[in-house]
Amino acid sequence: MKNQTAISSVLLSLSDTPRTIYVLFTIFLLIYLMTVLSNLLIILLVVTCAHLHTPMYFFLGNLAFLDMSYSSVTAPRLLYDLSTHHWSISFPDCIAQMFFVMFFGTSEAFLLSSMSYDRYVAICRPLYYSQVMSWGRCTQMMSLTWSSAFLAPFIYTLCLRRLTFCGPNFIQNFFCDLPHLLQISCTDTSINVLMLILVGGALSVVAFVATFYPYLKIFRTVLKIHTSDGKHKAFSTCTSHLTVVLIFYASITFIYLVPNTSNLLTLNQVVTVIYTLVTPLLNPLIYSLRNKDLKAALQRTFHRHLLIPDNGTRRCR
Repeated sequence: MKNQTAISSVLLSLSDTPRTIYVLFTIFLLIYLMTVLSNLLIILLVVTCAHLHTPMYFFLGNLAFLDMSYSSVTAPRLLYDLSTHHWSISFPDCIAQMFFVMFFGTSEAFLLSSMSYDRYVAICRPLYYSQVMSWGRCTQMMSLTWSSAFLAPFIYTLCLRRLTFCGPNFIQNFFCDLPHLLQISCTDTSINVLMLILVGGALSVVAFVATFYPYLKIFRTVLKIHTSDGKHKAFSTCTSHLTVVLIFYASITFIYLVPNTSNLLTLNQVVTVIYTLVTPLLNPLIYSLRNKDLKAALQRTFHRHLLIPDNGTRRCR
């Protein structure tokens, strides 16, 4: 990368008035703190509560770690820019931010597919669940998730070294992403675009199919259940995960597939803010509000630390 100095960014074109900046800073700070605390709480519950030591909660703990990490890549820098009115970032920092944004985003896509497979085995092959979803298998799935997610941003970063950036280095976003960097390059980016299509497209298709194909079998299995209570019980075990999946792919589709025209620029930026800042907070809320075991574990943990008598039969150990 040549002739690089710094990249300037803008958030929703609302960085002009001090009052707006103060409001944005307060809102985003609260969101980030709640995101870190809620995801950290889920991780602590999964680690410390013995009855949550199952494959489903193992994956949920990893999802909480990914959400907390993803938010930490973008939110602190955004808060710094809002507080200092700086709105620029050096090229090395920009490349590093791009790498981790894509790494954690791709990791979440593959993790959601692992969680889909877990729900498929639990509903469609319950008698073989403990055998299929062994701890060795779960560890292998997570290792594959991390290694696959590392591949794409590593290749993209290597390809960026051949580009020249000669200004103006200005992007309409509050964090660095690969499409924005390609737009401000003053050299031919055809190779980079080709690698983005080949590598990113292949990984996206694999993650998408691996996430939604198990649900086709799940729906077929549930439809064969004759009682409404049985259908509701089967669906209740995967509604939280399916909700998170739909939010994830809906946001990704709008951000990367909808044309970034002047008419849709503001809407695209709003969706980007929701995806990068709000979604990592929504995920733990969705699971905690719809999951009885997680709510029970949280209640018992508070009872124990607040010295309130707990009538529950199972305790976190």
